[in-house]
Order: sequence, then C-alpha cells, then structure tokens
Amino acid sequence: MTKDKLLAVKNLRTSFFTDAGEVRAVDGVSFDLYRGETLGIVGESGSGKSVTALSLMRLIPSPGRILGGTVGYFPEETPAGVNLQELPRKSMRHYRGSELAMIFQEPMSSLNPVFRCGEQVAEGMRHHLKLSKSEAKTRALALFDEVQLPDPARIYQAYPHQLSGGQKQRVMIAMAMSCKPGVLIADEPTTALDVTVQKAILELMAKVKTELGSSVIFITHDLGVISEIADRVLVMYKGKIVEEGRVEDLFSNPKHPYTKSLLACRPPLNYRLKRLPVVSDFMEVKKSDDGAVEILEKAVTLEAVIRGQRVPAMEQLRRSRVLKQQEPILKVSNLQTWFPARHNFWGKPKDFIRAVDDVSFEVYPGETLGLVGESGCGKTTLGRSLLGLAPVRSGRVEYKGQSLLDLSEKDWKPLRQDMQIIFQDPYASLNPRMTIGKAIMEPMQVHGLYSSDAERRDRVLQLLETVSMPPQYFDRYPHEFSGGQRQRIAIARALALNPKFIICDESVSALDVSVQAQVLNLLMELREKYKFTYIFISHDLSVVKFMSDRMIVMNAGKIVEQGYSDEIYENPQNEYTKKLIQAIPQGRSRLV
Repeated sequence: MTKDKLLAVKNLRTSFFTDAGEVRAVDGVSFDLYRGETLGIVGESGSGKSVTALSLMRLIPSPGRILGGTVGYFPEETPAGVNLQELPRKSMRHYRGSELAMIFQEPMSSLNPVFRCGEQVAEGMRHHLKLSKSEAKTRALALFDEVQLPDPARIYQAYPHQLSGGQKQRVMIAMAMSCKPGVLIADEPTTALDVTVQKAILELMAKVKTELGSSVIFITHDLGVISEIADRVLVMYKGKIVEEGRVEDLFSNPKHPYTKSLLACRPPLNYRLKRLPVVSDFMEVKKSDDGAVEILEKAVTLEAVIRGQRVPAMEQLRRSRVLKQQEPILKVSNLQTWFPARHNFWGKPKDFIRAVDDVSFEVYPGETLGLVGESGCGKTTLGRSLLGLAPVRSGRVEYKGQSLLDLSEKDWKPLRQDMQIIFQDPYASLNPRMTIGKAIMEPMQVHGLYSSDAERRDRVLQLLETVSMPPQYFDRYPHEFSGGQRQRIAIARALALNPKFIICDESVSALDVSVQAQVLNLLMELREKYKFTYIFISHDLSVVKFMSDRMIVMNAGKIVEQGYSDEIYENPQNEYTKKLIQAIPQGRSRLV
C-alpha cells in the first residue's frame, strides 16, 4: 500500500553520452521500497546497480544525465510525498545526508584526502543536526566505536591515506549513519571488509534499521551477504530489472537464467573446483540489428557443470606436495616492517605499529600462496614490503636466490618486470588523467618491450580482451568505469610485462561474483599456461581456498597458522582461524 512505501521509483532512465554514443546505464527501472525493509540489488559490474543508486541521490557525474522517471519519497511528516527528481538543488541538499544517505563503493575516492577522517564525519552532523563542534566530535567517536574501528581517537585525527582499505570503508559507513537517515543506500559497503568485521557491520546495519525504522537499499556482488540481510532482491542486467522477489524464493527457485548463473558463480566452501561456473555456461546473449538484447537459456544444470570440474582431495594434496619438493622462488626470514605511531617533542618515534612482526615463510615456483586475515592485520604491508614498496625494519627477502632488501632503485628496475602487484584500490592506482589504454601501455614503454607503440597497442587490445573488456575502451578514462571494471584494468596492467611472480592484493574484492569467477578462472589458466607464482591476498576465505595451494593466516602482524588450504579450512587449529571461518555468511550454503 502507498502509505507503507518510503520510496516509489517509476521508469527511471539514466544515460551517459560519450564520443561512442549513448550508453543506457539505467533503462526504465521501477521498484518500491517499504518502511523497515532491506532491498537487495545484485548484478554484474556495469549492470546499472550503482548508477541507479546515484540517480536516486541525483549525483550523476558528467557526461551522464537523468533522462526521465520519478523518485517519490514519502516521509511520515509529508504523507503526500515529494518527487526528488523535481526538487531545486538547494532543497535536494537538505534531503541528502539527513533523509537519504549513501555509503559509496570506493572510500578512497569519497573521502577528502586533505581533511582528517573525524572532521569529515562531524561536518555533516554540524550541518544537518546543528550539533556543536564538541557534540559532533563525541558522536563521531561513538560511531567509530560502533563500526569497530580500532583506537577511535587515533582514527579521528588520521587522514584517509593513513588507514587501510577496510578502515576507510568503515569511516564511510559511520559517516552515512551519522544523521540517522530514513533511507540508507549501501553501495558495496562490505567489499573491503574481512568476514569478521563484515558480520559485525551487517548486524549493526540490521540494528540501526530496526531501532530507527530506516529502510536500506543494499547493493552488493556477494550473494551470500544478500541472502543474510535482504528481504527482497532485484536482479539487474544491462540497465534493466530482469527478476525480483522475496530472497527465499529467489534463492530456492530462480526463474531467469541470469539469476541462476549468478547463484552458481560463487566459489564453494565444501569442495574444490578446477574452474568456476560462469554466466556463459547458463545463457547466451544475442543482439539484433536494432540493438535489442535477446537472452537464450542453455539447457544445462549446475550439477552437470560442477560434475566435470571437481578436484579430488588427494589430487590437490599431491599437487601441493610436488610443488614443495622444488627450491623456493621466494624466501622470507624474520621480516619486520614497523611504522611510527607517536613521536616525542624532538620528532623521534615513541611507539610503533608493528604491521609485519617477525614473519617467515617460503613460496615455491608455480604455487599460489593464500594470505588471509582481518583488515589491518598486515597482509597488504607484507606484500608491499616484499616488493620494496614499504620500508623494512629488519629481516631478509630472497627472490631466486637474490637478496632484495639491499637493492637500489636502479637494481630494482629489471626485477619490476618479473615481479608485479595488483593493488587493492584500482581507482588510486590508475592515473585519472591518462586513458586506460595508455596506462596499460606505459609499463611496456618504460621497460622497452616491443619495437613500436603500434605493437604495444595491439598487445593492450589483447590484454583488454583477456580481462573481458571491449577494444573501444582503450581511449576512455578511469572515472568512466565502474569499480569492477577498473579492477579488471588494473589486472591487465599487471599482466602487461609478462611477469613470473604476482602479488594479488584483494584483486577480486571489488568484482561481482560473475566477473570474479571469470577473473579467478583467468588467473588459474595463466598460472598453468605461464607457470606464474602468486601470493593471493584476500579477506574472502572462499576465494582464497579456491585459488591457493597453501594458506597463511595473519593476525596483528604475525603468522598464527599456515598449511595446506583444504586442511586449514576443514580442521583449523588456531582460535583466530576458527573465528574467521565461523564469520562466513551461512547463507552461502544455499549457493552450492
């Protein structure tokens, strides 16, 4: 009934006008959001999920434009409702933050790098709630504590670049919740979070929704999370809603082949596959001459796809044991990377953050070593330390018998071609003023690969095709892509130099499950074809279990458990490891 509706979206249409023509990002979308409801929106990267949310908030950047449709908002004090699309800009600014708030997908691009995190959260409360400076600070510190940020007082004074990806995301969540909005739009709010904090955030959002009577639009690529938190689900494909329904019905009896494929793409926890199912296993897409999209369902079941891809447990164990019989490609001994936490009057450090604290391990040629742990445990710092991108306090790192910690930048250059990293934040790792084609080509030019830019361009087009991106994207800029698309660009850039050793730092965390499955399959195929060696860093245990031969679990800068991936998942020995496994959303069991 209308009186129960908080939002009524009718025929919403948003397009982007580029040199290549019009791109219909949101194409006639209609749905209702009820009071106290959590509405999930799922779909592939580029399906229109985030653009739909930005359209509701009227935050579409150029060259995008909202072409039509209505967004009715029905607060209790205004039963007749208001059409947010017709409000003057000044009036819309009142609704943003106080009535509708949004947790953006990429915290690094949403937080102002020159202001302290606490000040950015307090600012909105001073503006909308008319709190004093001290009252706003007290409330901000309480919010930081609620979202489980360590040392809220330190985080309040910190700048965004001083926080991990997961910590920045939690600051964004605190900011969105600060003014107690009626509608909370969460665009991939748990993407950068480890499973334990993810669980706490989901519980917190459910608590806020209940206590304040707020409604939530929850956008995510993680169907396990959707099954835990959503009441209803919308499935989007190419700017349209192709299926919607109650979460129980959607998971138990999906109707659309695209929905079926999304449910199948998630890495299973209770067995290992050689290859993950992908969307093309279940449906085929054809375009007619007038541009209309036709979806053809394939007569195949999930059971049939999985049957030919299952890896016997003993086969995986034999592979891991054979790899360990080789001479290690990387040896790490007693590695320590500390950062000063506080300084005395003279500027000398008084205390340190022990990000990596006496870590030792080995990696073997052709192996994938998984690295898991909570946000801030030292995973990313360890990866950067291995490549000379973070200052090491002490220890030893050897790559193919060569000590790395004593190398000059000139000595490092030839090794950069052999050793690459896929960074966690694709937006921060790409130059916003450089087209993605030139960004992928640049490493080839620096290292003198190929004889001309024409040959390099051909190689870039091959790499774009490898990561499932069309060649016409060559001349586009990073801001023109979704978060998942930018992550694929970053992967293509890392592959440009044909490396042998790659550190994947949360390289699929920003991807929806369908594209994630494609990229994980790609990384596995490349490993077998080119004998790559990976260190695979992730907060997602199911992804690490699929990718890794062996696994290292880190906590507070130290290794607390390591061994074969299947054995650690089936029989964890450390209490911290058990906590990580128990925090995995139980709804994922429906996906296998």
